[in-house]
Amino acid sequence: MATIRASCTDCGDVELTTDEVKVRVCTADNQGTYSFRCPSCRMTVVKPAEPRTVDLLVASGVAYSTWSPPLELSEPRGGGAAFTHDDLLDFHELLFDDGALADAMASLSD
Repeated sequence: MATIRASCTDCGDVELTTDEVKVRVCTADNQGTYSFRCPSCRMTVVKPAEPRTVDLLVASGVAYSTWSPPLELSEPRGGGAAFTHDDLLDFHELLFDDGALADAMASLSD
């Protein structure tokens, strides 16, 4: 099992095993990160990783996974007025109005 040297923002350089490090790569833009729990302070540390670093970590036995951003990020924006604080207050009041809530639920089944 390989030993990996990484840096904790609070503790400085630490030594880890391949089981203690994880690599994640975004499927949309191929950006990678590696993460580990610092053996000294027990905080989780996440750092960006260049493709070469990802390749080296995976080759040494580090667990690799991918993730995809939510589809909502690719939806078109605009087409309506911005949601304001007053809109939020109006919505909050509607949630406590049983009649308005029943009407809204009924309109969903139409």
